[in-house]
Amino acid sequence: MKLLRLVFKNLFRHRLRTALTILGIATAVMAFGLIRTIVGAWNAGVTGAAANRMITRHRVSLIFPIPLPYREEIARMPGVTGVSWANWFGGVYGDPNDFKNFWPRFAVDPETYFDLYPEFQLPPDQLAAFKKERNACVIGRKLAQQHGFKLGDVVTMEGDIYPGSWQWVVRGIYTGRDPSTDETQMFFQYAYLYEQVRQREPGRPVDAGFYVLRVGSPDAMARVATALDGQFENSRAPTKTESEREFQQSFVQMSSAIITSLQVISVVIVGIILLVLANTIVMSVRERTREYAVLKTLGFSGRHLAGLVLGEALVISLSGGVLGLLLTFPIVKGFAKALPTFFPVINVAPLTMALGIGAALLAGLAAAAIPANRVVRMPIVVGLRTVA
Repeated sequence: MKLLRLVFKNLFRHRLRTALTILGIATAVMAFGLIRTIVGAWNAGVTGAAANRMITRHRVSLIFPIPLPYREEIARMPGVTGVSWANWFGGVYGDPNDFKNFWPRFAVDPETYFDLYPEFQLPPDQLAAFKKERNACVIGRKLAQQHGFKLGDVVTMEGDIYPGSWQWVVRGIYTGRDPSTDETQMFFQYAYLYEQVRQREPGRPVDAGFYVLRVGSPDAMARVATALDGQFENSRAPTKTESEREFQQSFVQMSSAIITSLQVISVVIVGIILLVLANTIVMSVRERTREYAVLKTLGFSGRHLAGLVLGEALVISLSGGVLGLLLTFPIVKGFAKALPTFFPVINVAPLTMALGIGAALLAGLAAAAIPANRVVRMPIVVGLRTVA
């Protein structure tokens, strides 16, 4: 207890320096937590992918459609227990320069799509209303909160891939079964898209953008993918079938350079924490060299003196680490609010919290190691002669 009181007395000798050091560590820990959280949010789609779901798309690119008759052949494939399809709509809602006005919009088959995505939980009466009304749509809970959409509201957009003015009536609001479920998407009936395009642009084909498959066992995925892609290899629309995890990973890999850079920066931040803290501890030890020599003459052992130096470093690093974590939560919340559809699932993970505190404590130990060793080995006479 006496050593602990001495540690705190030493801390408050230079209050401004101690406060600035804690603030510097807190800022670094906050940045570390934010970067790791962003990287985690970037991989949220991969983390939330179902183990028994697959995606079949055009082999060349996702922008090329796949003929609708494929669904019959896919459904007959051994190992496939469910098939649905979807089509990316695009469209412009409100101000196109506002990130909040962009969210995923898909034309889907209402009879099968939600069966393949049980994580999208929709009340039975709302699902029935969605299936019944041609221009109905279903939106996610977060999307409804962000824009104030309610059941019965009309959503109007200008088409880009499919030109013209489009209107939908909100008949369902789904919630996510899991924390990793994206609640910022919008789904409407494929039949509505098909009929409207036929009326507005006669002769323009409207096929499936991609197929969603459910297989009986994850072990059957490789066999199903090989069989399906082989079956359509020489067709006018060759396919690429992969697990949903691989499909989501392909989007993440497009930004692999950015993600790698962020991960490197997070490591650099740990070094910054170490340098900031080491500077403070070295200055403190140098100023108190004569005091440590006097303490030695009074009978304080090397273990006691090392405890003083180490205790001061750990109190500062732990204080900065805790403050940094507390700042991380509102910063992440603000970040999610500013870019809701780019990061639909963004949370500070327990591992990130543990790493942030661990990095601060590790920096405290490393910063105190050399000064503490110097104090322990310092002869009393040399210490008494030292002028700070």
